[in-house]
Amino acid sequence: MTIRTPEPASGTAVDTTTQAGPQPVHATDQHPGQIAGRAMAVVQSPSLRLALRRLATAIPVLWGVTALTFVVLNVLPGNAAQQLLGAEATPEQVRQLTVELGLDRPLVTRYWDWLSGVLTGDLGRSLASGQPVTEIFAERLPVTLELAVYALGISLILTMPVALLATRRPGGLVDRVSMAVSMAGLSIANYVLALLLVIVFAVYIPLFPAIGYVPLEENILENIWSLTLPAVAIGFPLFCFYTRLLRGDILDQMQEDYVVTARAKGISPFHVLTRHALRNSLFGLLTIVGLNLGNLLGGTVISEQIFALPGIGQELIQAINNRDVIVVQAIVLFMATATVLVNLLTDILYAILDPRIRYGQRIA
Repeated sequence: MTIRTPEPASGTAVDTTTQAGPQPVHATDQHPGQIAGRAMAVVQSPSLRLALRRLATAIPVLWGVTALTFVVLNVLPGNAAQQLLGAEATPEQVRQLTVELGLDRPLVTRYWDWLSGVLTGDLGRSLASGQPVTEIFAERLPVTLELAVYALGISLILTMPVALLATRRPGGLVDRVSMAVSMAGLSIANYVLALLLVIVFAVYIPLFPAIGYVPLEENILENIWSLTLPAVAIGFPLFCFYTRLLRGDILDQMQEDYVVTARAKGISPFHVLTRHALRNSLFGLLTIVGLNLGNLLGGTVISEQIFALPGIGQELIQAINNRDVIVVQAIVLFMATATVLVNLLTDILYAILDPRIRYGQRIA
């Protein structure tokens, strides 16, 4: 049916403008709203809420770690003055140096002074050498970080192919050998493994140096060569643990419905193993790697002492022997903070990689 519009009376002006609906809003008019919307999206994101909760929890944890370390170091027999002067020092000399170092003040006062300095970015000075702790970190921290990354890289590079080969034929030769090696590696202490590596690969088969460190800026190959044995001493037990974990997780994934469906579609077993089972199993491995940072840093302390590497671990042992509370506190705080931040990053990456996860929400 056609509807005719009545014509206007003569002499009446006709408005020929077409109503095109709402006019577009300029970008300048939308800008404040867009910023507010994006800000609200960021504030309400699960990852940010997770990060804030973890950071809020980390503050009392870090405070408790530093307070406990400070109390334990001051309860131990002797102090920095006695350790620095030696056993032949007279009581008067020890008393004088104790006053000079400020060790005669109350325990709470000394801890509060140290904590106040940390909150303002001042980590203090070593009681033994008088060197600022920040300079000690600048000199020794790169060695420890390089060693930790090298050891972690060795463990992860070996873990995935060995776990895949073991799970391709469960109960086969590769699977049995990998399980036996993993059990042996987990049964040997780090320091025993380090000594065995020195005896075999530095004494009987002189392939690697037993002690010493070549800086990275001097020679890259010699730097890697000097860190190989300590990195293997740290990374091999991690490789054994990660391999057992990843193997078990992959075998569990191979029983899931999506794997059975992929096999029914005619996908090759190797592609099912690598593209489906392994991909989902890596989430668990990522979590364990983040949680094992403390073991990784603890391994660097032992290896640096055995292989005479000038890292933070060796400095920590020397500071404990000297009762250098300031240096010990700073190193413990660094390790605790690194562990907390890596665990936080692991949780956030886990949430990003697996969108099904919603932290902070109850399961209905």
